[in-house]
Amino acid sequence: MKKIICHFILFITTSYAVFASSPGENRNHNFKTVTGKNLDTATFATGCFWCTEAKFQQLKGVKKVISGFSGGHVAHPTYEQVCTGTTGHAEACNIIYDPAQITFDELLEAFFVAHDPTQLNRQGNDVGTQYRSAIFYHGAKQKEKANYYINKLNTEKAYKSNIVTQVVPYTAFYKAEDYHQNYFNQNGSQPYCKYVIQPELEKFKKVFKNKLKQ
Repeated sequence: MKKIICHFILFITTSYAVFASSPGENRNHNFKTVTGKNLDTATFATGCFWCTEAKFQQLKGVKKVISGFSGGHVAHPTYEQVCTGTTGHAEACNIIYDPAQITFDELLEAFFVAHDPTQLNRQGNDVGTQYRSAIFYHGAKQKEKANYYINKLNTEKAYKSNIVTQVVPYTAFYKAEDYHQNYFNQNGSQPYCKYVIQPELEKFKKVFKNKLKQ
């Protein structure tokens, strides 16, 4: 993990001029979540969306995290449908952020630390295409940055295996049922939260201790 962080610090420093952020770039949102002209959206899938949500909620500049489904072929799927693996969706999160406080590059850094992007269609004991690693890009700049970092991480052999993260266009995002929203904060005493999410969250917070909300 330390090696991955070091790579990202170098990449972001050396490539800033090439990949200057563009907060005003037009977005084609099927799910309207951006509430201010100075906010932007990243859509990530890193396995269980409860875990993804809990981690990205910690970061300074992240205004809202919404759990849902993206990348499938069924409109308005239910959680039960997605769990069958037949709808094509990944459990994903819409991350609404302020680019003046946290950049898309920094969110990508968190993305690659938040899960194992070399695992195909699974994260730990969660197995299935709904748990795949994916970046649903909003516009050409996000696509370019995502592919750039994946190629660099693979070239530098930051992981033992090549990254299998999908980089695909954002087309639709369907908000999951209400009980999935803010799940860890609402259900921290449940076994899955306590024994699976909590340890992962603590590791994440240690890595990004200087970027956490106060």
